[in-house]
Amino acid sequence: MPPPAVLFVCLGNICRSPLAEAALRHEAGAAGLDLLVDSAGTGDWHVGQPPDRRAQATARRHGIDISGYRARQAGPTDFARFTHILALDHDNLAHLARLAPAGREHVLSLLLDHVPGLEGQAVADPYFGDAEGFEQTWAQVTRAARELVRKLGRETD
Repeated sequence: MPPPAVLFVCLGNICRSPLAEAALRHEAGAAGLDLLVDSAGTGDWHVGQPPDRRAQATARRHGIDISGYRARQAGPTDFARFTHILALDHDNLAHLARLAPAGREHVLSLLLDHVPGLEGQAVADPYFGDAEGFEQTWAQVTRAARELVRKLGRETD
């Protein structure tokens, strides 16, 4: 059986979703869990660009280099490739639901739906803020990554 495949999706794929990708890669590696992990945006403004410099700095402060990540746009083929597509907020979840091929809506959820007590909440968007906002986002996606590793680890047992 192939490993679970997780895609994180925000608007531009330069702040929240690359941080979520980095957090899950880190947590899965620490747990020895084999996963396919990627991130994308619903918009195409930043395709091919590296993550926001503030996102890179935040990840670096936590010992992770995301400078090699490049933004890409989510598309219909992602629904065939990924077993879990996690939107970082409600607008992106709605966009993905419209994009989903019939019968594939079940792979969609909000990222924080996987964190007890945070169900239905969006990950904070730090784009218009300062470094503190990126740290808040990092804390949220790291907490979610730990929960995902726990859940996905049980699925693969």
